[in-house]
Amino acid sequence: MPATRTFQLRHVQLARAAFAAVAALMITFSANHSAVVGLSVFSGFALVTALIHMLAAWLVAPSGWRWPYVLLAAIAILTGMAGSIPAWRTTPLFFVVVIAWGALGGLVELIAGIRARRQARAGTAPAVVADGARDAILIGSLGFALAVGLLCVPTTYALNYSIAEAGSFTLTGITLAVGIFGAYAAIVAVFLGIAGLSPRARTAGAGTETAGTAPAENEGSA
Repeated sequence: MPATRTFQLRHVQLARAAFAAVAALMITFSANHSAVVGLSVFSGFALVTALIHMLAAWLVAPSGWRWPYVLLAAIAILTGMAGSIPAWRTTPLFFVVVIAWGALGGLVELIAGIRARRQARAGTAPAVVADGARDAILIGSLGFALAVGLLCVPTTYALNYSIAEAGSFTLTGITLAVGIFGAYAAIVAVFLGIAGLSPRARTAGAGTETAGTAPAENEGSA
């Protein structure tokens, strides 16, 4: 009789949600939204997320469905390592790295989610794949939205303004960009947290399984 997996899709979602929430909180409660701070938070978030994807490819994904996790891990490692080098932490690099990460990662998740949803409707997708299809499409779309949002922010943007009895301030492009990434991380944390905590029926081929049962988690695994 197959053993129940101890690391399931919901654990992947909750782990991603937890670290996205940490990134969002670090940016929210930081008074400094510079490229140095933004890339520091992003690189840590990306590298930890890459580790989660690698564990998911090994422990969760069934045979034939490991490629999205492997590609997402590779993209996160490359962009996370680029942002982790202190001498490279400049405003242009923040835009390049985070836009590339959002667009490429979003494309991978979107393609995987659409493919999984089509197979789920045909009744040929493994349970764990069908269960994550909707969330993959959503998170992939959010990655594209992050990339588009950053593309709309000029890197040299600067707006001087003043607040009575508080002083004069300057709103820069990098401040907006880091804030957009923080907002993205917060939204991802909420959606993946809900997905990980929500009980859902899982359909696999001939029948429907209740979330958390051993057959649903092991069907189609290598």
